[in-house]
Amino acid sequence: MLEIENLEVSYGSIKALHGISLKVPEKSIVTLIGANGAGKSTTLRAISGLVKARSGTVRYAGEDITNLPAHAIVARGLCHVPEGRMVFANLTVEENLRMGAYLRNDKAGIAEDIEYAFTVFPRLKERISQQAGTLSGGEQQMLAIARALMSKPKCLMLDEPSLGIAPMLVRAIFEQIVAINKERGLTILLVEQNANLALKISSYGYVLETGQVLLQDSAEALRQNPQVREAYLGD
Repeated sequence: MLEIENLEVSYGSIKALHGISLKVPEKSIVTLIGANGAGKSTTLRAISGLVKARSGTVRYAGEDITNLPAHAIVARGLCHVPEGRMVFANLTVEENLRMGAYLRNDKAGIAEDIEYAFTVFPRLKERISQQAGTLSGGEQQMLAIARALMSKPKCLMLDEPSLGIAPMLVRAIFEQIVAINKERGLTILLVEQNANLALKISSYGYVLETGQVLLQDSAEALRQNPQVREAYLGD
């Protein structure tokens, strides 16, 4: 469904990605792991049109979407939940969800998807009229994912969903990521510092180091790889 070939991205004179290539098959969960500064977030930002690719190709559903505007990429069914959640702090939970549906005009479908978001994350229903800025970090992450679902994506990119969140809520969020993948057949590309947890729910993984793909293999094989275990799994 999503394929990146020889992607290069630079910030001024600093090269962030050195020609990386990766594939995300339809309905799969694929994870990118690596240290801070490895290029994981930059990869997602280049795919979603938030930064320009210097060279290389991004293909989604067979179409070349390299350097398309971000809203045009969302309209094609590819949605990005950024690191840090980026909820609209002064808007309520419900208003944030409706912002996620800004490209849609099917009122009945929007209402139905809001209810689905509340079944995925019941805490959000309890806080439907609460300003997003007053939610806990975990609740804001739930809202960010639910808001992305409101665009009816076919492929969802998640950047560090566990960052700064209590362990109990991390488990709940990851359980729902798996449920969304299974129930809706949603393709997921996951960037996550908690490599052990990410690899447990993924079918395939890539290890990035200084803007390059260092290793790639099935998620289980990466979990058993001594190099990965020592560097990223705390063994």
